[in-house]
Amino acid sequence: MALRGNLRDFTVTQLLNLINLAHKTGTLVIEGPNEAARIAFRDGKLSYAQTGQEDNRLATILHRSNRLTAGQLRAIQLRAAHVSDKELGLMLINAGYITQDDILNALQSYFTDVVRRLFTWVEGFFRFENEMLPPEDRITVRLDLENLIIEGARQLREWEQLQDEIPSLDMALKFIERPGTSMQKMNLSVEEWRVVSYINPRNSIKQIASVAKMSDMEIRRIVYGLLQAGLVEIIRHENATQPQQVSRPPVPVQVREEQKSLVNRLITRIRSI
Repeated sequence: MALRGNLRDFTVTQLLNLINLAHKTGTLVIEGPNEAARIAFRDGKLSYAQTGQEDNRLATILHRSNRLTAGQLRAIQLRAAHVSDKELGLMLINAGYITQDDILNALQSYFTDVVRRLFTWVEGFFRFENEMLPPEDRITVRLDLENLIIEGARQLREWEQLQDEIPSLDMALKFIERPGTSMQKMNLSVEEWRVVSYINPRNSIKQIASVAKMSDMEIRRIVYGLLQAGLVEIIRHENATQPQQVSRPPVPVQVREEQKSLVNRLITRIRSI
């Protein structure tokens, strides 16, 4: 029987468990509302993954994992644009730039990250194509699914809880007035301060997530933490067209120094290219 259906009936974690137990070989195609994903397996083990139009060529993945510099990536894109991933991997290993383990670890990390992003997909359709294999020129891996399945089940429970607490991202946030409380004294992460700086009845949670470049899961986690701390409350959105950054609260000195240090490191790296 062909494996196909709706994500409303089967979660991605359940599909991975079925593929693992049946030792399936082929590709799971998931078509969500905004993009599609292809996850390939060999004998029930994760082999390859890609989502949407994201660049998942080897050079890009190695750069994202800090195994290639920006200068090396540009050189490869200019001089070896038509070289396959398998050929490029051999070239990099033979030139001493990287090891085989570096390549496999970077690919495993990237492929598992793609799968993790699918755990919260609850809308869409799926089908399993037995005859569909990864592109011939790409490097594949063999990764056990057990840990991913456990992580997926845990993340799905967290997602369901966050959806119950924050049912809509079209709502806005407002600071709760608490006498004697100073936001500057709060021990918040850099990501939390980024969200806090946009809290305004004219900014929806979805707009804040877009500006802060956060996924639905990430923004819900931060908002949930702020709610639990009693710092904000959810209110109706005032339908502003563009997210507006508020002047308060100021970013603490420690966060400003971290941001300044990051900028300086980027400038140093650019100069060294």
